[in-house]
Amino acid sequence: MKILVINAGSSSLKYQLFDMEGERVLAKGLCERIGIDGHLKHSPLLEGKKKFDEDISLPTHAEAIAAVIEKLTSAEYGVVSSMSEINAVGHRVVHGGEYFSSSVLITDEVMKAIETCVPLAPLHNPANITGINACKKVMGDKVPQVAVFDTAYHQTMPGKAFTYAIPKEYYEKDKIRRYGFHGTSHRYVATRAAAMLGKPISELKLISCHMGNGSSVCAIEGGKSVDTSMGFTPLVGLPMGTRCGDLDSGVLQYLMNKYGISIDEMINILNKKSGVLGVSGISSDFRDLDNAAAEGNKDAQLALDLFHYEVAKVVGSYAAAMNGVDAIIFTAGIGENSKETRAAICEYFGYLGCTVDREANTKRGEEIVISTKDSKVKLLVIPTNEELVIARDTKELV
Repeated sequence: MKILVINAGSSSLKYQLFDMEGERVLAKGLCERIGIDGHLKHSPLLEGKKKFDEDISLPTHAEAIAAVIEKLTSAEYGVVSSMSEINAVGHRVVHGGEYFSSSVLITDEVMKAIETCVPLAPLHNPANITGINACKKVMGDKVPQVAVFDTAYHQTMPGKAFTYAIPKEYYEKDKIRRYGFHGTSHRYVATRAAAMLGKPISELKLISCHMGNGSSVCAIEGGKSVDTSMGFTPLVGLPMGTRCGDLDSGVLQYLMNKYGISIDEMINILNKKSGVLGVSGISSDFRDLDNAAAEGNKDAQLALDLFHYEVAKVVGSYAAAMNGVDAIIFTAGIGENSKETRAAICEYFGYLGCTVDREANTKRGEEIVISTKDSKVKLLVIPTNEELVIARDTKELV
């Protein structure tokens, strides 16, 4: 079975084609600047096939999907002989609200529910819907499509974890609550952690730290999410590349009144100009901050210290909430690749009885235990693979 995995953004479309026999990636790529001027990067992973990296006209997502199919099936760049070899399509959908606690086969009713969730994710869900409709237009109704939701994994959180302490009618009427994100990533690494530890996931208490430009921490007990740091939106929780994380809402009122800032402007500041970029005044890229801090830049060092401290605080609170933890997982761009970030965060975990193995911690981008053998709590680095989760869920449903 061959499955095409799609992650559609407002002006972009990432894709991977999987052969589920052996779970091999046959090709991957990215359509950029859709609706502007258009660019396609296509990388077949079969020997003898050329890469494609050129500007092409992509007026809409439908043309982008058509271009992807053309490259996947072409003699020069392709990895399959025709579109008929693609058995199903799996889509990343950011927000499923309370409608979906697992991945689902896309029907008209499912599409209506995804559209109902647009106000909860106005930047993401419309693009996901566009990607689904574009695939249907190009590939037809006979190719099954599956929606895999970022929020679904967190639907197992208990009321005490997802409820906000505001008048209850806002939850009852408007579904204002903690939803959480990065669920596909947290689910994948939790499953891999159980395999690495050689124990059933049902017996484990895990804390997953997904750390990239967007970051979140998830408490996982018995394989289920019981708490997570992102909330109603992906803006809160940890300070991130450009997002502020947790913030006293009174600050918004103060700044808006003093400077005459609209609510839309304020949210833009908190989403795109804050986080470690705002604190450092240098960059949202942690590699830039590491370099600047090494050269003595105090603002860069403060931004890093703040991030490490906040991650450690959330991990500590989840260890308390679960009354223990068996392993702490580091994943995503920063978690998988920054030995400095991992080491700095783990400095706070002495009370858990775990110590970093400095030699193991030098490894990047591979599954590895980075705690010493005598550590009571294991420290794991696990590269995430959200696309594989989407492909597996799609295979299971079709």
